[in-house]
Amino acid sequence: MESDPVLTQKQSNVRRLKCSVQNYDWGIRGHDSLVARLFALNSGSSVASHKPYAEFWMGTHDSGPSFVIAAAADNGGAIDSDSISLKSWVLENPNVLGDKVVEKWGSDIPFLFKVLSVAKPLSIQAHPDKELARLLHKVEPKVYRDANHKPEMALAITEFEALCGFISVEELKDVLRSVPEILVMIRDADRNRVLLLDDPANKEADLKAALRLAFTQLMSASKILISRAISDLKRRLHSESEVRQLTAKELLVVRLEKQYPDDVGIIAAFFLNHVKLNPGEALYLGANEPHAYISGECIECMATSDNVIRAGLTPKFRDVHTLCAMFTYKQGFPEILQGVHVNQYITKYVPPFDEFEVDRCVLPKGASVSFPASQGPSIFLVAGGEGRMLPQESLRSDVISEGDVLFVPAKTGINITSNVELLIFRAGVNNKFF
Repeated sequence: MESDPVLTQKQSNVRRLKCSVQNYDWGIRGHDSLVARLFALNSGSSVASHKPYAEFWMGTHDSGPSFVIAAAADNGGAIDSDSISLKSWVLENPNVLGDKVVEKWGSDIPFLFKVLSVAKPLSIQAHPDKELARLLHKVEPKVYRDANHKPEMALAITEFEALCGFISVEELKDVLRSVPEILVMIRDADRNRVLLLDDPANKEADLKAALRLAFTQLMSASKILISRAISDLKRRLHSESEVRQLTAKELLVVRLEKQYPDDVGIIAAFFLNHVKLNPGEALYLGANEPHAYISGECIECMATSDNVIRAGLTPKFRDVHTLCAMFTYKQGFPEILQGVHVNQYITKYVPPFDEFEVDRCVLPKGASVSFPASQGPSIFLVAGGEGRMLPQESLRSDVISEGDVLFVPAKTGINITSNVELLIFRAGVNNKFF
């Protein structure tokens, strides 16, 4: 890439990254996938039209490492033949993280940044808190590959659907009354404990205990019982669709059945909130909370971990006992983040986790914007368009375009000017931490 022929007394520590892709079965196939397009532009790879492209990883996790390929404003952006992993480079240059980050998390980036392209639902899953993560990693390191927790946030790029958290007590009672297929899968005593909890004197702990019993029985049901219940559900909904409009949740369940026949997750969906995000809306997910992404494309950011405990809508390993035991069983619709406008171009999304925050920047043609210096490291993704970037410490600017990923050290501000409209996402350590 062309760089401005200006003085070189100061060189930026900003680095371009070559990043990893994950081809999970639920991903969007070929060029229809934003993940595929970004990965191809970032790495110079071709896109296979038949292949699912699910996740584009930007960070230091061993399961999908990024590599430092050049100084972003040096060498014309050329690939460095001596490129090393971002993890190794940060370990050798811990000053780029900032003192407080090193003190808290050691010589590593505390967040993992992703783009997801979702064609069909991911598993019904949850991520462990730190204590459970350490235990699981110790007992089953091949399944749970690290000892960290994994709070995360999804920021919609397109319209995005997810299941997230348990429905309210009132909705649960309605489900238990109106979905007879569930009743054959949980004992009457446990069903009645939920239905009879109308006394306002009942404690929250009683509500959680009743939900725990019912949901655990559902998820632990035999394959024969599950198959029979789903067959009955499918037949009933087909019949009722001829005389009434099915609800949004029922229509979702019909979709799930076509994608994951005979899977307990089809019925489990009745217990979870169906969330629809518009582009620019975000959802955060704490430890031990159930969720499943359904469709669409999003930015995802999380603590640096790949720990996932699954129990439905997946052909992968399921750990039903651990999943049902770990849930908080908190009920109610999750908070949808609209973000806070930093200026006319940048919107900031701040979850209640120290490890990360995310900025979304839409920069019209010919406009300029400054990202102020943070006390911790940042990773920038150019998701669309083209422009020029000038680190505030540097005397050289550099062309940036769709697919570029940049590591920006602590205490480094960035100025960006667009040639055509730019869409940029930035992940960094939550500034509330500092």
